[in-house]
Amino acid sequence: MQKFLMLSFFILLGPCIFAQQNPVKWNYSTKKIGDKTYEIHITAALQDGWHTYSASTPEGGPLPTAISFTKNPLLVIVGKTMEEGKMQQKYEEVFGIDVKYFSNKVDFVQVVKLKHNVKTSLNGTVEYMVCTDKECLPPAKVPFAIALDP
Repeated sequence: MQKFLMLSFFILLGPCIFAQQNPVKWNYSTKKIGDKTYEIHITAALQDGWHTYSASTPEGGPLPTAISFTKNPLLVIVGKTMEEGKMQQKYEEVFGIDVKYFSNKVDFVQVVKLKHNVKTSLNGTVEYMVCTDKECLPPAKVPFAIALDP
């Protein structure tokens, strides 16, 4: 009976422990850079030992970070999303390719322009994967909504 209770405890507690392991904290901010023009900053702060992958990581490797934006008729997305941070690159034998990744912090920056002087928001999702030298967590999707006020 005691073994059954212990097993039940770990089965029920296991998902809670895994769910609490989130080595990435996402922050969102805006910076007005011109008339109706904003820089959107989507920043990942990673716990020590963890890294996330660049959007330019080649196919066949780990999941690259991908940011998608929901269409909004009041906004124009200007150019591609830029990555700011110390990108590292190394050959990963598991994948057979050079992977590109960021440790500690990476800032994804997107320029957007309002079509009119109206209050709106930029919505979307960040899909990413994080790993250490010993383990990887399953890919995750995080929705976001960033308010824009002219």
